[in-house]
Amino acid sequence: MPDTLTHPSPAAPQHVDVLIVGAGLSGVGAAWWLKEKCPAKTFALVEQRETIGGTWDLFRYPGIRSDSDMYTLGYAFRPWTEAKAIADGPSILKYVRDTAREAGIEKHTRFKHKVISANWDSPTARWTVTAETEGRRVTMTAGFLMMCSGYYRYEAGYAPTFPGQEAFQGRIVHPQKWTADIDHSGKNVVVIGSGATAVTLVPEMAKTAKHVNMLQRSPTYIVSRPAEDKFANWLRKWMPSKMAYGLIRWRNVLMTMYIYKQSRKSPQKVADFITAQAQKALGPDYDVKTHLTPRYNPWDQRMCLIPDGDMFASLKAGTSSIATDEIDHFTATGLKLKSGAELPADLVVTATGLDLLFLGGMKVNVDGREVDMPKQLTYKGMMYSGVPNLISVFGYTNASWTLKCDLTCEYTCNLLNWMGDNGYDAVTPTNTDPTITETPWLDFSSGYVQRTIDRFPKQGSKAPWKLHQNYAKDMLSMRFAKLDDDALKFTRATVAVKEHA
Repeated sequence: MPDTLTHPSPAAPQHVDVLIVGAGLSGVGAAWWLKEKCPAKTFALVEQRETIGGTWDLFRYPGIRSDSDMYTLGYAFRPWTEAKAIADGPSILKYVRDTAREAGIEKHTRFKHKVISANWDSPTARWTVTAETEGRRVTMTAGFLMMCSGYYRYEAGYAPTFPGQEAFQGRIVHPQKWTADIDHSGKNVVVIGSGATAVTLVPEMAKTAKHVNMLQRSPTYIVSRPAEDKFANWLRKWMPSKMAYGLIRWRNVLMTMYIYKQSRKSPQKVADFITAQAQKALGPDYDVKTHLTPRYNPWDQRMCLIPDGDMFASLKAGTSSIATDEIDHFTATGLKLKSGAELPADLVVTATGLDLLFLGGMKVNVDGREVDMPKQLTYKGMMYSGVPNLISVFGYTNASWTLKCDLTCEYTCNLLNWMGDNGYDAVTPTNTDPTITETPWLDFSSGYVQRTIDRFPKQGSKAPWKLHQNYAKDMLSMRFAKLDDDALKFTRATVAVKEHA
């Protein structure tokens, strides 16, 4: 079997109990949970790309790495055993593919299938899913849909047009479109942006570039963390890997929760601590106030994690710089800023963010009527009012993605088993509380969220319609709460369908 897990798709079953859309980190995890907890259920995965891996196969830019520690970004069921806690992209991709290979998940996966619509039929209690593949459309049916297609458009990222960029004689590239022929060695590089992608690119490119400028309109909180967790590496020597992994995972979860809580409780104190650490790393003469002191409170946007302070080391060494300014226009040889300064550039990298996309752009119809998804309420951050048998696997914005994904997948399995034991075929979240008010799906001030938040469903003012963004609370509400929630309506099919092999 090829290492890339790229191979011809298996013959399509006409019907499965569960159809998983997406074969990245979330989709592979969902398939594993189904095999483990619901062995009697049939399932398949459909993936629009040619291989397993999702984000970790798509992004190829220099230095690509996790912005969470792998003891929480890794699956609950499969210990991360590499030395580095802040892992590079190829290592994470290998981890996902190894998980898929060991569980035999690839044989259930149909590649190059982009799902475009899903139609629910209440009498038969099943979805008919339409996908495009190699210029034609195919359909299959499923009792349940698990959407693991991520939250952004894979085809392209957000790339604004800047005045005069057609006059620029160098190359302009978005990190999401990085190709092997892009050479930055010995060149002046400008990276536009200050998020996780930018702070990853800058120190890595600065190793061989003539100079790298990170151009930002406003600063982001940047926090240094050791690439290797020495305590975790020591602990694994003295106890079984799964036990050590569990302990380290909970330690890191609790630490992240504590930092987030303190950021909300005492934002200025946390902000002062972060900027003081940056000042210490860069020296007393560096203008931290201008370049590394954000206008917002910690965790109003996601913090940027840098392993072993690599970004700070690059700034201190002079191989990179930060320019806090705005673009007036491009010139033939670089960028003219509104302050009047000019940045020379042979290569410009627009690390300007993602283009968010709900359910991969899939249209949802229930009994012949298209559902206006932005008008629906999200139930426990995974199901939607008025939409039966559909679960979205989304991660956290303030912690590792996989923590919430594991909980969601485990909940799904428990729900499927409970419904089977009680003779139910469909479950539909239904809000009957008139006091519930709507709030945005994400309470984040980041530009990439604010640009596209209207494409997403709403959350409610209280449980079970409110997003906690808290692993401990979600564990209580998803692992230990009763499944026959008053906000869920359970029904049975009224028309039997004869299955074909």
